[in-house]
Amino acid sequence: MRVITLNLNGIRSAASKGFYDWLAAQDADVVCLQELKAQAADMTAQMLAPDGYHGFHHYAEKKGYSGVGIYCRRKPDAVIQGLGIPVFDAEGRYLEAQFGNLSVVSLYLPSGSSGEERQTVKFRFMEAFLPHLVAMKRSGREILLCGDWNIAHTEKDLKNWKGNKKNSGFLPEERAWLTTLFDEVGFVDVFRRVHPELEAYTWWSNRGQAWAKDVGWRIDYQIATPALADKATSAAIYKAQRFSDHAPLALDYRD
Repeated sequence: MRVITLNLNGIRSAASKGFYDWLAAQDADVVCLQELKAQAADMTAQMLAPDGYHGFHHYAEKKGYSGVGIYCRRKPDAVIQGLGIPVFDAEGRYLEAQFGNLSVVSLYLPSGSSGEERQTVKFRFMEAFLPHLVAMKRSGREILLCGDWNIAHTEKDLKNWKGNKKNSGFLPEERAWLTTLFDEVGFVDVFRRVHPELEAYTWWSNRGQAWAKDVGWRIDYQIATPALADKATSAAIYKAQRFSDHAPLALDYRD
């Protein structure tokens, strides 16, 4: 099973940069998308469901904002839009596809970088989301949570960690929340399982030549239940082309 996750920073923008030509050559089984920045009326047939895929989307109510999607080769047994929390579901941040005993989630956790108000929203989302994650872990299902979590977990996960200790995305409370998810709830950061020490990033600011200098952050994850994480055989961040300010994260899992 090959799973790819990517924050598109606009599905129409990514399409114009060759995303779908690249995707056609990837032989992915499941593709999780974040930040569609589109509504249903904006979507082409290819964006809705590329050749060979079923497509599902959870759009934000606000135009040109947020939104998540999932493409999958196999038709899911069920698809769940949202967390059942209206204030967050209006922003199109959670989409779950169920295949037998496996749930694959496309997640776009709020960013707090624009200011104190959005950071408060981010903390509220994290507080509401954690019990959901605990319930998922206890359900006995295999879970794969893919997406943009907007948090770099450790000092290995962003280049300029010293200068970002007080900035959204690397705040102590945010990092501790991820630590709780891994160490107490029992989920696994699958990229770190495959590459324990590798300093590699999935997002780069558009300022200060961050991409050219590789001054990035690893904020896009595939986070799994332990048995599924143990099946990961490879993990790669694709940087040869740019479709977005994020890079695709691709992982392969044994059947």
